[in-house]
Amino acid sequence: MSDVQRRYPESLEITPFTRVPQGRVNIPGSKSITNRAFVLAALGNSIGCELHGILHSEDTEVMMNSLTALGFHIETTGPTSVHIRSTNCKVRIPAQSADLYVANSGTTMRFLSAMVSVGKGRYRLDGIPRMRERPIQDLLTALQQMGINATSETNNGCPPVVIQTTGLNGGHVRIRGDVSSQFLSAILMIAPFAKTDVIIEVEGVLVSEPYVEMTVAMMQQWGLKVSNESGRYSIPGNQNGIGSAYHIEPDASAASYFFALAAITGGRITVPNLSMSSLQGDIHFVDALEKMGCTIERNENEISVQGPKELTGIDIDMNAISDTVMTLGAVACFAEGPTTIRNVGHIRHKETDRITALANELRKVGAEVEVWDDGLRITPDELRGALIATYNDHRMAMSLALVGVRVPGIVIENPGCVAKTYPGFFDDLEWFR
Repeated sequence: MSDVQRRYPESLEITPFTRVPQGRVNIPGSKSITNRAFVLAALGNSIGCELHGILHSEDTEVMMNSLTALGFHIETTGPTSVHIRSTNCKVRIPAQSADLYVANSGTTMRFLSAMVSVGKGRYRLDGIPRMRERPIQDLLTALQQMGINATSETNNGCPPVVIQTTGLNGGHVRIRGDVSSQFLSAILMIAPFAKTDVIIEVEGVLVSEPYVEMTVAMMQQWGLKVSNESGRYSIPGNQNGIGSAYHIEPDASAASYFFALAAITGGRITVPNLSMSSLQGDIHFVDALEKMGCTIERNENEISVQGPKELTGIDIDMNAISDTVMTLGAVACFAEGPTTIRNVGHIRHKETDRITALANELRKVGAEVEVWDDGLRITPDELRGALIATYNDHRMAMSLALVGVRVPGIVIENPGCVAKTYPGFFDDLEWFR
């Protein structure tokens, strides 16, 4: 348990708001961008790189701790700024062995399993019990195609992961895209540092494609060459990045909770420093709210959501914005008519089985929920208070807390799990009270 988690009580009651929320909220840096930036900064510039606007959370803390264990020096240069550099510029990964603990950070587990393959030595990665249930075999298989001895320690296709490597060979890689886009992103980020050129072909349907587009865009911002033609990625080997400083956007997934707050209360909330040109696909959550009746103002450097007098249920494919499924699930409880969410079967492999968990907790508060393999339908009914299980999943805690701003008696178990990506979430929510 992190220090941030310890400062929270075992449970937290969310009492209904007595006024309509209005105002602006500064969202912390994107977790997805922060952890990609750490990998690219560490591998792509041997003289060091300054990162600005980083997220301070459990997920990014375990990434920084792991990079330190791998021989990188990380110096704090400001409240949300760090400078990262290698302690041995002659090699990509300074340490020849490391035992890395990643808690329940899927991005850290997947990105670092690939990243250490660029080194020379033996590396082991492990996490909490839930991490040991999260599939990673598709990534290991891809690494094996590049000459890496990458194995699941228990031979079940899940962590702990053991990587034994003498360097990344490159070559032709085929990787499945239907479980997690992070597998492809992990391979993309290490491919420029292979001994030879790399061709990556995606097999099947790629889930959460905007996250891969984010990865490619960031690589190009670092001066790394990568091209994509119909799911076939070409990356020259033996590259070096040119990025010496990088600014990280606010987290669009985290912003979704406050956009949703405006939607269900008829309030108006603005998130600065985000625009529709964001690298993050989850910015398009506001498009879903617009279909439900919200008024969206999309400006060059901020986005505002005005909630309507009445929300309307929608039928939506959320594959591309799947981290906001639970946020929309909370909003759906206050809509007129059912909301159907489709094509999100891959979220069963997240911090928890998010389809089942969301259905369980929404039923507790009175909604009718129909579930199938890759989606669910939420039909509003008379809502009531309930003790909400979070399954140690930060997004369950933040999404279901929104129900409590209108419904008395909503109590969130283990509220400290928000430390994973947004330690100050409940403080920011209370500011609007």
